Amino acid sequence: MKALHFFAKTKKIQLVKLPIPKITEPGDVLVKVAYSGICGTDIHILKGKFASSEGPVILGHEFSGKVVEFGKNVTTFKEGDQIAVDPNNSCRSCQNCHLGKPHFCTSPNRTIGIFVDGGFSEYVVVPGHMVHKLPEVVNLKQGALAEPLSCISHGYDIIEPIPVGSKILITGTGIIGTLWACVLHLQGHRNVTICEPNKARLDNIKKLELDFTLLTPEELKENRTKNSNYAFDFVIDCSGYAPIIEYGINLLQKCGKHCCFGVASPEAEIKINPFKMFFNEWTIIGSKINPYSFPKALGWLEATCDRYFDYQKLGIKFTSWRNMQQLLVN
Repeated sequence: MKALHFFAKTKKIQLVKLPIPKITEPGDVLVKVAYSGICGTDIHILKGKFASSEGPVILGHEFSGKVVEFGKNVTTFKEGDQIAVDPNNSCRSCQNCHLGKPHFCTSPNRTIGIFVDGGFSEYVVVPGHMVHKLPEVVNLKQGALAEPLSCISHGYDIIEPIPVGSKILITGTGIIGTLWACVLHLQGHRNVTICEPNKARLDNIKKLELDFTLLTPEELKENRTKNSNYAFDFVIDCSGYAPIIEYGINLLQKCGKHCCFGVASPEAEIKINPFKMFFNEWTIIGSKINPYSFPKALGWLEATCDRYFDYQKLGIKFTSWRNMQQLLVN
């Protein structure tokens, strides 16, 4: 099979041919990968900003595929089932796991596509408890969005309640910001502003016909300059860019909530005025991956997959193995 090997020490990625992996555990499932997304986390890993297996390891943690084979203890799947994989594993034994916080598991990290071979390959073996069958109306292209949507589901849960009619700002509209916009629209929100410096990304949002307000950072700052009361009930940062995170916090209404959703560089820092936090009762929330949120993500996909999760409208492009290698290297 074809796969992309990553070597953490040299930060190199290489297209290789490997044997199809074998099932060795009774609870494992062999998956033929259909579609695999390139996450911003993958880019951080390639740049040496985030930890991964020293390698060689096959990256790719956002993927869909079909069940090819499974171990004797797997009873919930059959050959040919269309599935998506939750890549985040845990020991299910430590204190954090028992407290319902598996994303803070204290055991060695076993995330598929980061520390264990993942979806940048034609086949991958994964534990059966991490495999989710796709709803019948959801195709494999859309199924590859299940993992990022599950992360959004977790973020949505921890900043709730979000009353319909709330004034919401999304900063950054890569795929994550765009998916946030789709989810908010699906949930009935219409008073949403999206801030993004890349005009092409704003054009993709227009294709979705959400009727949200679309602004560049310059236009956002101009609105604030003209009106000191220009503010939002919720700010959801999907950029991971420290200056816009800092600016977004200061755009909060009284009792406003800011969700740091985009992953910033570990070296990035922001300044916060503690008196403003006290006086305005601001809440600043981080959101990390997707504990127990995959079912809701699949529910979102099933609800109106063709209305929102059309790859052409989302601006998602496909590439060959060779082009994917070049894209990651560059």
